[in-house]
Amino acid sequence: MKRILVPTDFSAHAENALKVAAQVAKKNNSEIILLHMLELPHQMNDAITSGASIPETMLFMKKANETLDEISNRNYLDGIEITEIVKMDKPIHGITQVSKEYEIDLIVMGSHGASGIEELLIGSNTEKVVRNSEIPVLVIKKENPDFSASEIVFASDLSEEAYLPFEKLLKFAKLFDSKLHLVTICTPNSFKPTHEIEKITKSFISKFDFSNLETHIYNDTNIENGIINFSNSINADVISMCTHGRTGFAHFFNGSISEGLVNHAIKPVLTFKV
Repeated sequence: MKRILVPTDFSAHAENALKVAAQVAKKNNSEIILLHMLELPHQMNDAITSGASIPETMLFMKKANETLDEISNRNYLDGIEITEIVKMDKPIHGITQVSKEYEIDLIVMGSHGASGIEELLIGSNTEKVVRNSEIPVLVIKKENPDFSASEIVFASDLSEEAYLPFEKLLKFAKLFDSKLHLVTICTPNSFKPTHEIEKITKSFISKFDFSNLETHIYNDTNIENGIINFSNSINADVISMCTHGRTGFAHFFNGSISEGLVNHAIKPVLTFKV
């Protein structure tokens, strides 16, 4: 894991993400790319187009760079190579562009947690990053001074669509010496007999060379509750899921996961694109 991208809006939630990124970086000797997207008011953009407000624009840029400098010198980042970027662009486009340019391995983003996915760092733009990013995205809900990924839950229907995301998860798990918990959530609306789930699970795990895992079947009223309650029951460190570029989240969520999962899951969420 050579480079970790941390987009920041200078909020406390963004700093929570940066602190976790710092822990990951120290463990893997990674570089952190600290990115601030500078979105100017529409009237300022119009003025820039006309060439009338370049001094004001430079002032915004100068202030953003000064803030990044101050953040980069915080004690918890000691010993980590930091690259600071201030970019004038729409967040989703800028984050995607920087991710490709710097060959980012992991994006770490902050979230307001229980306030919902629309309240993620830089608003609904983060939901777009989670949905569309080809790179794994780790969403941090709260301050986590001792981040661990020792126990990771991977909730899925274990279809062929999940093969590639699971392969990416295995690389992450090996870095952290993680134990994986593959869980299939059974609900009244998505019920399968145990013997059928066990057959699907056995077929799925046979495709991969990874032994530090357990398989589970968990019954609950809905998928959201099942993932959260199961994760809490084993005291998982991270919840992992697939995302789908067209519709948002994994196929087994019938096209889109309930926003309630992000609203209510306090644990870090790690996403991999299908």
